[in-house]
Amino acid sequence: MIEAEAITAVMRALADPTRRAVFERIVNSKEITVVELTRGSNVTQGAISQHLKSLKQAGLVSERPEGRNVYYRAEPSGLEPLADWMGHYGTFWRERFTDLRKLLKEIDP
Repeated sequence: MIEAEAITAVMRALADPTRRAVFERIVNSKEITVVELTRGSNVTQGAISQHLKSLKQAGLVSERPEGRNVYYRAEPSGLEPLADWMGHYGTFWRERFTDLRKLLKEIDP
């Protein structure tokens, strides 16, 4: 079975709407700094830094320091636990809906 701790970390990281928006901006950029993430948002630089810390701990972003700047980029493999979990339950529900469809056809052909 899929590791529950990794799924929980990703779900918690993406549960916050502001953090999700930060993650989406990172995904849509090759690399981006905290200053660039702060610009154009209604969130303080300190808050952005806290959101980045959560995203990094969940394995969703990585950082690359260069001089005074730290560049953030998305880590696609960070979403694998969530994708695997969703895939598992997607298969589960598809099978149940197929069974339900067959049952309904037997009841009311």
